[in-house]
Amino acid sequence: MLFRQLFDADTSTYTYLLADEATGAAALIDPVLEQTERDLKLLRELGLTLSVVLETHVHADHVTGAGVLRERTGATVVASSRGAPCVDRAVNHGDIVRVGGLEVRVLETPGHTDDSLSFLCERRLFTGDALLIRGTGRTDFQNGDPGQLYDAITRLLFTLPDDTAVYPGHDYAGHAMSTVGEEKQHNPRLAGRTRADFIVLMNALQLPPPRKLDVAVPANRACGHTPPSPSLQA
Repeated sequence: MLFRQLFDADTSTYTYLLADEATGAAALIDPVLEQTERDLKLLRELGLTLSVVLETHVHADHVTGAGVLRERTGATVVASSRGAPCVDRAVNHGDIVRVGGLEVRVLETPGHTDDSLSFLCERRLFTGDALLIRGTGRTDFQNGDPGQLYDAITRLLFTLPDDTAVYPGHDYAGHAMSTVGEEKQHNPRLAGRTRADFIVLMNALQLPPPRKLDVAVPANRACGHTPPSPSLQA
């Protein structure tokens, strides 16, 4: 498997490129609209064909490049059946997404949002905003639920082998990746905390809203396109 980790500095968002070297088929996980040309250039340089765009959830902090990439490449946009209605394939827990000869397993990990997914491919775990490096996603909007998030992480993600590599949707402290074992031992929101402890902690965070919230959520429900205003729809 060919693998690349890409970064958008404005929103601290990671985008991941996975490709089957035998066939040249590629997938992008959580592309950022403003980085579309970068991503397409990399695909051309590596001689890859984008076949799938995987979205971990309806993002509130950046606008996805999924729709534009679909238009430019013909790629299939894949996301949760509980998420954006614009996707080509709505998936649920346990589904397999094939990228050439690669198999990407879908894991439902709600709690940050109700549509949050993680993806597992060849012992690499892409956790979106559910499990971060030494942190977790917030749970205070988009039908977030701290109890659900605790269960998704501890009962599902933390049951994977300890050496499973963890690649999050964001990092704000300069970390590129972690492992399941590291997060079980060192994640301050989870290590040594009960489910009740975690719920109290998350409910007390009082974080400011993401700065792109009002633009990003409606655009991402349209796969990155700005929905027409009500006056234009009339």
